[in-house]
Amino acid sequence: MSGATAAALRRRLRGPPAYVLNGIAVGLGIGTIQLLFAVFADRHVAQLAVAGAVYASLADLPVRVERSWRNVLAAGTLGCATALALGLLRPWPAAFAPGIAAIGFAAAMAMAWGARAGPISFAPILSIVFTMAQPEHADHVLAGPAWNAAGALAYLAWSIAACAALQRRYRSLAVAAALEATARLLRSRADALERPSGADADVQALRTWIGDEAQLAERLQAARDLLFAAPDTARVRRETAILLRTIDLRDILAASRLDIDLLGDDGSGRAVRQALASGLRRIGAALELADEAMRRGTVTSLRAPDAPPAVRPFGDVPLEPGDPRLRLLPALADRLAHLEGDVERIRALLGAGPQAPDASLSRAQLGLFVAPEGWPLGALRANLSRRSPVLRHAVRTSLALGSAYLIALALPWAAHPYWLVLSVAVVLRGNLEQTLSRRNARVLGTVLGCLLVLALARLQSPTLLAGVFPLSAGIAHAFVGVQYLVTAAAGTVTALLQAHLLDPASGFAIVERLADTLLGALLAWGFSYVLPSWERRALPKAIERAMQALREYAAHSLSCDAHAALAQRLARRSAYDALGAIAGAVKRSAFEPPAVRPPVHELTVLLDHGQRLMAHLSMIRLMRANGGEALNSPEAIGALREAGRALQESLGACVPAAGVPGVPGLELLPAEPPAEDLLPWLLRRLQVAAAEGPAIARAANAALAALGNSQTMGYKAASGGTR
Repeated sequence: MSGATAAALRRRLRGPPAYVLNGIAVGLGIGTIQLLFAVFADRHVAQLAVAGAVYASLADLPVRVERSWRNVLAAGTLGCATALALGLLRPWPAAFAPGIAAIGFAAAMAMAWGARAGPISFAPILSIVFTMAQPEHADHVLAGPAWNAAGALAYLAWSIAACAALQRRYRSLAVAAALEATARLLRSRADALERPSGADADVQALRTWIGDEAQLAERLQAARDLLFAAPDTARVRRETAILLRTIDLRDILAASRLDIDLLGDDGSGRAVRQALASGLRRIGAALELADEAMRRGTVTSLRAPDAPPAVRPFGDVPLEPGDPRLRLLPALADRLAHLEGDVERIRALLGAGPQAPDASLSRAQLGLFVAPEGWPLGALRANLSRRSPVLRHAVRTSLALGSAYLIALALPWAAHPYWLVLSVAVVLRGNLEQTLSRRNARVLGTVLGCLLVLALARLQSPTLLAGVFPLSAGIAHAFVGVQYLVTAAAGTVTALLQAHLLDPASGFAIVERLADTLLGALLAWGFSYVLPSWERRALPKAIERAMQALREYAAHSLSCDAHAALAQRLARRSAYDALGAIAGAVKRSAFEPPAVRPPVHELTVLLDHGQRLMAHLSMIRLMRANGGEALNSPEAIGALREAGRALQESLGACVPAAGVPGVPGLELLPAEPPAEDLLPWLLRRLQVAAAEGPAIARAANAALAALGNSQTMGYKAASGGTR
């Protein structure tokens, strides 16, 4: 076990993450409802009620109470409505396959509202399984859905209470998760600095960096959603200040990659990179301590053990007097100092006591960064096109589920046809990467779950089985977005026990379950090639969005308006999201057939230049924040406006044939360190940033040409021209 892995494990043991607490709450809720209905009714009724509770619990996530109860209510309602519809269709078996296909289509179309609709959209699918597991003669057509609804309403009440009780903890853990992801990004950057340079190494380092960036962006947004709409208390304000500081820390970290290529690859250059990597690791270790303090609710020293502060991080670097790289070292040391300063400010906020810090943004301004709620019909209408990935996936899902049900009826073991339907539903995803990942995890998880059920069955204890059911449901819920293998194993236990508890005479049918899972995984894999939505199809628009987002971010970052901080933050998030969308498409495309894969090299170059521009703009913002009046001189203002104009032209696909600024080399570094005279460093940074615009436009042109969409956007960065 590596040191980083061991440290992460210790943090988990000291403070369970939010998804574990959420899973525990879900398991307790389902278990409580099962017990109450068993006591006041009977075991069969209890399982019907629990089915409704499970439908509702799918949408019970670590979010704000007002968002949670709406989603829980929606999931429970859809699950119970599906149960009623299937109950009405039961006397007409010929209508069952079309009914299942229609449910699958509607559930998949819900993804038009984004990933937040995923848990809700799965409720009807799970309802198919649980409803079909009931013996046909067991109840009146309305009795089962009625008990489902009772269980769903009971769980709604439980979820509101549990979410309210855990809200404070959810917020702290969300901030801790953001700190942890930032620390991981620091380690990733340090690892990249220590790797030998080269084209393949640089590409791999960039991909690792982008993957860590995507995880950080996801955690930052989760924390924003919890904190920025929370009641205005001293604790919330303090946690908000920590989160805002963490977001700014990402900017400074992005800037740490700048100018590294000027160091060269000789022994001295490698020594500088090693020293810089050591500094980043030390800061990352301090940030991990902050993460631990947030999880435990304690104040601790944030300085890593046995790691003195980096007063002179490059003091032992073997550079000869007169080496131009000596001019760069103060700038690199200054970046490390700013990173350490931000971590120190986080430490101070953790130990600030009851007094709340002053907020840099109002609560109304913070609310602009919260992910949208609601279910606008416009999102659905926008996907009613044959080219829409959502619509194509919905048709694919509909055909797959309907076919799975018909195939299940024709199999020699047709006692549980819904298992095949379930296997197809959980494996078939919107893209091939996720489908393949789910396929492998589903098969292995099912084997593990079946072995667990076999072990439980040997104990011959109905009470034990009834107790294991809510436990397995909670575990399956907790790990669905973290480690699907665990969810697949626990979900198998849940499904087998649900069917057995509803109809004990049916046994467990372990062999049938394994066969259905394997066949379902193969069916889902096959149907993933029906009406496929390859990543290259959406990339031209994604590139266009990225170019526009970078253009807007550059405009706000280089603005001389002192009141543009809010607009700059919003534009920054949009730019990160736009680049992240391209990076995600590139990552997913690695699993697609070679003939349809997008041009990975060209897109990687585009991402690299986009990330560089983000880093330049972050550095410029940092310089202006710390430069005082010296950077408000007419020379500085004029340079800002000129760089802004150049970037607007180049990123807007209108680069003049002449006048594109060159990139100053090592020999043109300012003679004075930034601490003594920051203006020359700002002017140089503006020049380098302006030169990045044409590079991004050329990369966009190359990527679009390789995609076969060169006419989508008229970038003429290579030779100039107009759009």
